[in-house]
Amino acid sequence: MLDLFLKYEFLQNAFYTGLMIGLLAPLLGVFLVVRRLSLIADALSHIALSGIAASLLLTKSFPAFATINPLTMGIIFSIGGSLLIERLRKAYKFYKEIAIPIILSAGIGLSVVFLSLAGGFNNDLFQYLFGSVIAVSRSDLWMITSITILVLITIIFFFKELFFLSFDEEQAIVSGINRKLVDFIFIIIVALVIVASMKIVGILLVSALMTLPVAAAMRFAKGFKQMFVYSICFGEISVIAGLISAYYFDVAPGGMIVLIAVFILLLSITVKWRPRGRKVAVND
Repeated sequence: MLDLFLKYEFLQNAFYTGLMIGLLAPLLGVFLVVRRLSLIADALSHIALSGIAASLLLTKSFPAFATINPLTMGIIFSIGGSLLIERLRKAYKFYKEIAIPIILSAGIGLSVVFLSLAGGFNNDLFQYLFGSVIAVSRSDLWMITSITILVLITIIFFFKELFFLSFDEEQAIVSGINRKLVDFIFIIIVALVIVASMKIVGILLVSALMTLPVAAAMRFAKGFKQMFVYSICFGEISVIAGLISAYYFDVAPGGMIVLIAVFILLLSITVKWRPRGRKVAVND
């Protein structure tokens, strides 16, 4: 089945891209879940949607912009949204979580306006919303490969800082870690991964791939590093099985990927029961 799936170039593009997304989304999702920032993915995905809508509007109004990859606009808007979230978190020092619904609402509002001006929904937008097996081009594959390399290097370089900030932010600051710089870099790479995931999972479902595998992994992991291993394994299973089933059943891959991730989560709850209140150990 897999050999047949990889027979065509567009399926190869989707498969290899899916492998990278299945790695990156749960990898960053672990930090987001542990730091209780899961909803940031939702906010940035909606801002990215406004970037895609803006790209469609520009293409309609100025045909010369048709050569610009919509993912580029998505990246610009998503990074801009991530910077605004950090700015709002500083402005509302004691109510930092309010920054997320503000950016999420702004993203929805901009998307609706841009889409209305662009003439409403079309097939291209549907692919970005829910993912598509045939939508991933070779240029998209190379762009996502570059993002994957950048994110992995960043995680390796700042792993120690992210680890301490995730479990004891005050102690991390006291020990000399530049929290503002690390948070800034982290939210930028989260924005990049969200945009990279659009073509496969879809904008509206990408946050699920960042949280569901992590939620399932928490049922089994006995340490922080094990959470990464289980999360990535569950993420890859969800993406690969979702892509193959979406192709053969002719449905949007985003929905299949998320449904499989939900099934894995439900299975993990059924198979292994974790006592209420038990947290993942900091040390392996």
